[in-house]
This record gives sequence, structure tokens and C-alpha cells, in this order.
Amino acid sequence: QVQLVESGGGLVQAGGSLRLSCAASSRGIISINAMGWYRQAPGKQRELVAATTRDASTNYADSVKGRFTISRDNAKNTVYLQMNSLKPEDTAVYYCNALVYISAYRSTGDFWGQGTQVTVSS
Repeated sequence: QVQLVESGGGLVQAGGSLRLSCAASSRGIISINAMGWYRQAPGKQRELVAATTRDASTNYADSVKGRFTISRDNAKNTVYLQMNSLKPEDTAVYYCNALVYISAYRSTGDFWGQGTQVTVSS
């Protein structure tokens, strides 16, 4: 199977920055197609924040455009989310997501990280 390990969450004041990282690993041969970040605030549904495909095309939620940047290192199977000009409404648990082709099973699976808390104080 595939493990996604996130890091970089924390507490920051409004206007500050954080960088999230998510590394994918597997004992087998894998090929990662799309990777992305979702978030879920208390009492709200999980929503897409940003996503990127293997050819580096990107997609952002309107609420984060111009403030967040998603990038990936294909050699390291890692995706990053640089978050600038953070606002209190960005407070949520951020989850990494990856669409992964697993060679041993000749199939594609959808995998999630455990989540990392981002708290923005006003």
C-alpha cells in the first residue's frame, strides 16, 4: 500500500506563512498521478484547497488563489503547499491526497494522509 506523511502544520498569526509537506512512500513500485491538499474546518465539509498533476498543472480553490502555492517533487514523491497571507478562516485540518498507480496490483488507488492542524490566530 501507500503511506502519506504530512508535516508543517502549526499555529501562526494572521498574515503569516506556513509550508506543508506530504511525502508518499511504498514498499512497491508506484507512480503518482495527481496530488493535492484538502482541508476541513469544524462543522464544515472537506474541501479542495489545491491540486497538481504529474505534468505540473495546478488547480486552486478561489479562496486561496494568489496566497497559496502548490508544488511537487516527482523524484521525492512529495507535494508542498506554501501558504502566505494566512487568514483566521484558513484554520482547519489539512489533508494530503494522492492518486497512485501501484505496479504490483496494476491498479490506481486514492490515498489520504492523517491530517495536520493549521491554526491562524487573529
